[in-house]
Amino acid sequence: MAYDWLASWLDLHTDELIALRRMVHARPELGLNEYQTTDLLVRQLAASGLEPRVLPRGTGVVVDIGSGPRTVALRADIDALPLPDLKDVPYRSTVDGVCHACGHDAHTVMALGAAMALAKVPKLPGRVRVIFQPAEEIMAGAREVIAAGALDGVERAFALHCDPRLPVGQVGIRPGPITAACDLVEVRVGGPGGHTARPQLTVDIVDVLSRIAVDTPALLARQIDIRAGFSLVWGAIQAGGPPNAIPSEGILRGTVRVLDHSAWADAEKFVRAVVRDIASPSGASVDVHYERGVPPVVNDESCVRLLRQAVTAELGEYSLTGTETSMGGEDFAWYGERVPLALARVGVHGSSLPKMGDLHQGDFDIDEKALAYGVRVMVSTALTALAASSTPPRP
Repeated sequence: MAYDWLASWLDLHTDELIALRRMVHARPELGLNEYQTTDLLVRQLAASGLEPRVLPRGTGVVVDIGSGPRTVALRADIDALPLPDLKDVPYRSTVDGVCHACGHDAHTVMALGAAMALAKVPKLPGRVRVIFQPAEEIMAGAREVIAAGALDGVERAFALHCDPRLPVGQVGIRPGPITAACDLVEVRVGGPGGHTARPQLTVDIVDVLSRIAVDTPALLARQIDIRAGFSLVWGAIQAGGPPNAIPSEGILRGTVRVLDHSAWADAEKFVRAVVRDIASPSGASVDVHYERGVPPVVNDESCVRLLRQAVTAELGEYSLTGTETSMGGEDFAWYGERVPLALARVGVHGSSLPKMGDLHQGDFDIDEKALAYGVRVMVSTALTALAASSTPPRP
């Protein structure tokens, strides 16, 4: 059954939430620089009678609503992307080359609305901790949150992510992997350089780079279990200048993505070994820089059951839908190293939009009716999880 008090609260505050979302959207900030967004959140939460705490680095906010021995967490990411805003709307980004092209402004306001609404409940059945996390896009914020102790005492954590493929009012859920681990790889190869007329007298860097670029993904696909969902894709290759000169250095950059946690643990070892084996016959020097990014987000089955129960009760069973596993990375995954979690996708496509844009594009926007749905899902999920009869096992 839907919460009548929440519907009444949203009737009074939806216009305010839309205005707040537009304010955040117009003033986007990159990871670990979300100072204006942090100040806005602190003011709004304090005005609701809450006691927000700013994270140690000065961006990001944590606030507790209610009290008791049991705590569940709601998380929203607050940073923007280094992309130009291409929309012709009144709330278009006022910061050159920066915009909320992934919906984090909507996530922020959905979580803010949930905190403001929950603050009006006289007696909650436990504590709801709302985490406004910085720096998701640069894969740094989740570990800042954890280091600050924001997950201490938390039983379960939940988050929403905008999905432009789903209509407003629908929520996509699935147990198991929902996003992939994502690591960065850079390969530098070197040699003495030389003339293209005499490649036998030097190391043909371009040839070595091309072999690494083509053969590494193919060989790894035969060494790692295909069920792990492993993918290595190169995004940049750089070498040389003059057409008749063999360069002395070349660079490959790309990403490793994988859905299986154990395969992710071994990915660096496999990548390093295969690259070096391919390059070895050429005599080129090889340096592999491998930067671990984020693990996969693996939705806990008990958390998904609670989420399904909450969405059905608040929005009706027709609002539930399945969702695909994405090979994109999401640093909410680090929370899953500490507590059971679930990430759901909330529909943001509606008739108010001129086109259905995609995430990480400068013309991405949402139908703002989705904000109220996000608040309803977050509030209902938190209350359903607090009312659950058992505490989940730790990961």
